[in-house]
Amino acid sequence: MSEVANKNAALVTGASTGIGEATVRALRQEGWTVFAVARREERLAALEAETGAVGIPADITEDADVERLLADVTAAGGISTLVNIAGGARGADPIAQTRTGDWEWMYRVNVIGTMKLTRAFLPMLRENGEGTVLNLTSTAGLAAYEGGAGYNAAKFAQHAMTAALRLEEAEHNVRVIEVAPGLVHTEEFALNRLGGNQEAAAKIYQGVEKPLTAGDVADVIRYAVTAPHHVNLDQIVIRPVAQPANHKLIRKNV
Repeated sequence: MSEVANKNAALVTGASTGIGEATVRALRQEGWTVFAVARREERLAALEAETGAVGIPADITEDADVERLLADVTAAGGISTLVNIAGGARGADPIAQTRTGDWEWMYRVNVIGTMKLTRAFLPMLRENGEGTVLNLTSTAGLAAYEGGAGYNAAKFAQHAMTAALRLEEAEHNVRVIEVAPGLVHTEEFALNRLGGNQEAAAKIYQGVEKPLTAGDVADVIRYAVTAPHHVNLDQIVIRPVAQPANHKLIRKNV
């Protein structure tokens, strides 16, 4: 693979919904080749038909799926950019009442999945000559809050992993970017976190004027990965104006 090969090709995980789906659209609008990865095949098929992205169903926590994904992308010409968006939260309980399974799930998808995919694609990104890894973390990985311990722990781990990766890969000219959003109103994040409780999920955003959207975050991701390669935006924190800190959220008419 030459240094100029596949300069504008990305793999985006978590592509079936929310920020991942919006990022696929944003990069396709730039004319990039995009491999859209998620578990839900039917949603990927719809996104593929709409955008021209290449949908590849896979579970990034499963070794066999990661191996197959690497083989498929290699056969299709490879990538210059890996965008790790797949992740999520489960539960909002204090530690005294938390469930072990929720923590195990959050570590598996946010930390272990990101590690497995990054490890698999690093040789390709190094060989490309101008590789990029972008990890979507969260402001939950920068400041703890009550009821968020499990998600805090997983995102703090992903944040630390991203920082270590940046140190390790600079000598290979692989830039490593972290995007850490605050409150983002997406279709499924809060709903999944709260066990499908629509009423509880709606209360997360109640009275908040203009929370971030998936498109807002995707625009930041698009800018970060399309900037000249020598420009490394190490860490980008993005919040709505109504959320000046994790613990402070301005609500009106509530």
